[in-house]
Amino acid sequence: MYSRCRLNLVQNALNIFKTNYSSEANIKLESKFLLHNLDKGPSEEVTLKKEDALKIFKNMDSIRKFENSSAQMYREKVIRGFCHLYAGQEAVAAGLTAAMRPQDICITAYRCHGIAYVMGATVEEVLCELTGRASGIARGKGGSMHMYTDKMFGGNGIVGSHVPVGTGLGFARKYTGKDGVSITMYGDGAANQGQCFEAFNMAKIFQIPVVYICENNLFGLGTFCARAAANTKYYTRCEYIPGICIDGMDVLAVREGIKFAIDYAQSGNGPIIAECVTYRYFGHSMSDPGTSYRKREDIEETREKRDCLKKYKNYLTSCNLFTPEELKAIETENKKKTEKASQFARTDKIPPLEELNTDIYVKALEPVRNVSHFKPLAHINSNKFPLTP
Repeated sequence: MYSRCRLNLVQNALNIFKTNYSSEANIKLESKFLLHNLDKGPSEEVTLKKEDALKIFKNMDSIRKFENSSAQMYREKVIRGFCHLYAGQEAVAAGLTAAMRPQDICITAYRCHGIAYVMGATVEEVLCELTGRASGIARGKGGSMHMYTDKMFGGNGIVGSHVPVGTGLGFARKYTGKDGVSITMYGDGAANQGQCFEAFNMAKIFQIPVVYICENNLFGLGTFCARAAANTKYYTRCEYIPGICIDGMDVLAVREGIKFAIDYAQSGNGPIIAECVTYRYFGHSMSDPGTSYRKREDIEETREKRDCLKKYKNYLTSCNLFTPEELKAIETENKKKTEKASQFARTDKIPPLEELNTDIYVKALEPVRNVSHFKPLAHINSNKFPLTP
């Protein structure tokens, strides 16, 4: 009996040691994937390494914090014009980039702050772009809807217009023999655009390596998706392109689903559609209170029961990768960084008037006589953001 007690104590001690020092975890997803024209989908058993888990959490928490800060700056009229916030949808952005490879590229719509951040922009660059300052990712000229990085081709303001562009990016990959796929993101509202179906058709004819991601946040502007679409199962809407439906509030499901889609497209199978069902906490834009077409109770219930950050934190603590205290420390650090970036975005310098003539073409036009009445400027981003279609 004494020996057995000692054995139990030793085992408990080992378990505590393992709990404190877990470097990876095997996790059973809470949600299931729905398939269209596919015999097999992603695994619902995932492995999560601690360093990957940390990066995903930092990305999600940073987006949440700087989007909340953006909302406050808009209310103070520090940010003007259009402002489409990503709060609530963080799992899609973080899961997407956790699945992408270095050779992959993406393009998205106007709700692009979170995507720009996970694709390489800093919090300062995002917030300065929103306030129209010189340190913005597009030097203050793009604003909320037009942000870019070297592998992110926008931020595009016209609904659905970028879907053919994303298809073209994938075509360029195939035509030039380069590895990598084009991640082309659009919303449930844009899914009804005719140009989307034209792009789907071309992508399938040429077997273009493109992953179409439909971010279905349930509302297009102020219209519930069922009032605008005869078929709201967006992943099934193309009979000749397979699809997969993903819980967009579960970042690990997004990661595994997009990994599967990338592998499918890269293997010569052509395009695939991945629908991520998610939810936005703010209105369509900051000019929309977001409560005339949905109940406040529904928003609060989603925040309480389906919030992607809460769900992910539960994964991390229950599988012993992080303690609640460790996650709290990360949140505190992100809050400080966001506050600092917000202050900088309020006080950074205004772009000079000469900036009107830069970034129009790949090579600046200023050296051409009579093109510009302003002092010539070099194309500042030509080396920082080389073209990689």
